[in-house]
Amino acid sequence: MAMLMRFCVLLVNVLCLPLYLLEAIGLNKFYKRAFPFCLHRLSESYNKKMREKKKDLFRSIPEFRNPAGHLRILEIGCGTGTNFEFYPAGCKVTCTDPNPHFQKFLQKSMANSSHLTFDSFVVAAGEDLGSIEDNSVDVVVCTLVLCSVDSAKQTLLEVQRILRPGGAFFFMEHVLGDASSWIYFFQHVLQPVFYFVGDGCDLTRTTWKELEAAGFSDLKLRHLDAPLYFIIRPHISGYAVK
Repeated sequence: MAMLMRFCVLLVNVLCLPLYLLEAIGLNKFYKRAFPFCLHRLSESYNKKMREKKKDLFRSIPEFRNPAGHLRILEIGCGTGTNFEFYPAGCKVTCTDPNPHFQKFLQKSMANSSHLTFDSFVVAAGEDLGSIEDNSVDVVVCTLVLCSVDSAKQTLLEVQRILRPGGAFFFMEHVLGDASSWIYFFQHVLQPVFYFVGDGCDLTRTTWKELEAAGFSDLKLRHLDAPLYFIIRPHISGYAVK
């Protein structure tokens, strides 16, 4: 099986050579503009299927209000704002995403989220949130983002920097399947395609290992079998306390 997988990965990489070339010469910028529209459609479907799991995850957010009783949330890779409906009323939200073209969809989601106060939209990668002050946020949220950042380790370092002591990082991510499964096989084979279709998405990440090694004081993590297409069915969900 391992030999077959290596051969199939090589074959798919060869077929993707034109896409690698387009990326190398910068002609993939049009897709950066189109990706928010595509993700908007996909996110609606994802939220319908994962609604109960998201509600269960975000139910604990109010526990991390600061001593003054306020709650400031920063969302990394906010995309089209599909998490807003799960945030508790009255909290203040800062949104970040490396793709500025999401702002149009964010404005619509913000207008439909009158229970929240929005601070700003910051165009920034998860690995470099320098405009956010140290120890300034009560909760950081990141869903389906650590699969596409350049460095999950550096992103988690930034999360710890901006979280106040006792604050929490909430996450929900698709991850690599069990090595003995066909999901694992096809995740590796189709990875080159997903990299382009998903704007840098990596199907083969073992993100739970990065979280376990990040040095949080407490980590609540569970593996899920999500009701989604088999290729992204393996998920992790939970929160980590600074």
